[in-house]
Amino acid sequence: MLIRQAKELARQWVREQQQRWPGYAGAFVHGSANWLADDADLAPTSDLDVMVVIDGPLPENRPGKFLYGGVLLEGSFLSREELRSPEQVLGCYHLAGSFHQPSVIDDPTGELTALNAAVAREYARRAWVERRCADAMARIERNLHGVPTAPIWPDQVTAWLFATGITCHVVLVAGLRNPTVRLRYVAAQELLHAYGRDDDYLHLLTLLGCAELNAAQVSAHVDALERVFEAAGAALHSPYPYAADLSADARPVAIDGSRALVAAGLHREAMFWIVATYSRCLNVLWRDAPVSVRAIYLPGYQRLLADLGITSPTDLARRCAALEAFLPDLWQLALALIAANPEISD
Repeated sequence: MLIRQAKELARQWVREQQQRWPGYAGAFVHGSANWLADDADLAPTSDLDVMVVIDGPLPENRPGKFLYGGVLLEGSFLSREELRSPEQVLGCYHLAGSFHQPSVIDDPTGELTALNAAVAREYARRAWVERRCADAMARIERNLHGVPTAPIWPDQVTAWLFATGITCHVVLVAGLRNPTVRLRYVAAQELLHAYGRDDDYLHLLTLLGCAELNAAQVSAHVDALERVFEAAGAALHSPYPYAADLSADARPVAIDGSRALVAAGLHREAMFWIVATYSRCLNVLWRDAPVSVRAIYLPGYQRLLADLGITSPTDLARRCAALEAFLPDLWQLALALIAANPEISD
């Protein structure tokens, strides 16, 4: 399916559903599709992110991932307060990229379209690029601070994992590239190679712990992930923010997408989303499954983490300290990329 066809289906879904959302104020395409041409193919292992803007309290349950007209959509809600001004969006690294090109698919008041145009005009200004890099750096620190306070082990791992993975986002934002979620390491590798900074990319992999892993190791972890993915989907009954990511509809992203990366020789790059999904599955089993069921799948999780060099909370604390120590170097790397990027203007 072409991107433009997927966008049209997303527009159709929004217009069918908008009466169910009090305070509905419009919708835009979020994420990776905004970095692809309308006549490009939407990969079967990818979804199309749709952000629904609400003026007022957000609905309790977000739509999440679901199939609609043959395309996998991921619907989320965003408060209108987060889009008060172009300046607010320009300084927010996870939002600005969605407005660097026309992305609005429904706009009952015209305000989103005007915001889109204003952000696009200023998007490549050096001051805003640096502001967005600083925003990503701050998110790393917030995630690190959340590691010791997370209630269960999979959540502690998740906090460390996403703090570590945002190092790729700092690099991508500095390079005016998409701070993608699942494929962040693939994108960071491509960018840093283009700038002749392969050693810096190797350091990002080292922080994650997968620089020395081989394809056979990662493939075995995908096999284990497939089994726990099915178990978590069957056990899930408590409210969980990432429930849709563990549904049958999301399988092409979580499982098939990981296998595709391994087959393409990007096994190290696959590890980020493997660990993220495995941790979410364990979270579900921790809350919704008997201890006996959790015991079946916990050893696979332990092997996964051991291959990253994490066998205990002490190891995790060391990895957090190593990441924190790297942050000044990461900031200098971002500034170097900004200075070398001819697309960025004063």
